[in-house]
Amino acid sequence: MFLLLIFVILAIIAGIAIVYLLFQPEIRAAMERDPAAISKIEVILTYSGLHAIIFYRIAHFLSRLKIPYLPRIISQFARWLTGIEIHPGARIGKGLFIDHGMGVVIGETTIIGNNVTLYQGVTLGGTGKERGKRHPTIGDNVVIGAGAKVLGNIRIGNNVQIGANAVVIKDVPDNSTVVGVPGRIVKREGKKFPAITLDHTNLPDPLAQSIERLQSEINYIEDILREWRKKKEEELNNNDGD
Repeated sequence: MFLLLIFVILAIIAGIAIVYLLFQPEIRAAMERDPAAISKIEVILTYSGLHAIIFYRIAHFLSRLKIPYLPRIISQFARWLTGIEIHPGARIGKGLFIDHGMGVVIGETTIIGNNVTLYQGVTLGGTGKERGKRHPTIGDNVVIGAGAKVLGNIRIGNNVQIGANAVVIKDVPDNSTVVGVPGRIVKREGKKFPAITLDHTNLPDPLAQSIERLQSEINYIEDILREWRKKKEEELNNNDGD
């Protein structure tokens, strides 16, 4: 029994060491983007997003070897264990961080770049029964907020932020912000952002901005009309006095 316990402890230590060596970009991403992360050991042992990525890498490797059934079995086990479903056929770059992760779905033909952040409830899905490329392509340094849906064979550019609960069904250019249902694009003045910003709630609302501009123009017209009426009344009073 004692020898068995020693063997189990050594196996756990070896497993942690292997994960630490093979998944450094993902571990580093969790440490940088989650203020609740205390240590790398904690990330390895407790972060379901990292666990889902580990299972995905194994399933994806087996899928590329054309091994039937087993990759999907692994992905479904990972879904049961973590609440995150990543199809083995998806292509995912380095540094993916899935925060909390419950309800995240990544479809078969999805392509994800480097240093992408997904929050809980994100869906990278298809829009029909067509075969071939039917899921989105996500660029580098993209942040997709909680509950957002990115649907269809569309491209999300680099350095893009997608607000919480947005529904994106059209291409998004680089350095943009998307909010609303359906997703509306706000161009960030063509600027590139060297660092990933994780604020996916306090984002510009183009509809609100348009309404504010319209209200400002209405106020301006009302001021002009008010001045015009005042002048007319003064002219009438002067005429009456004469």
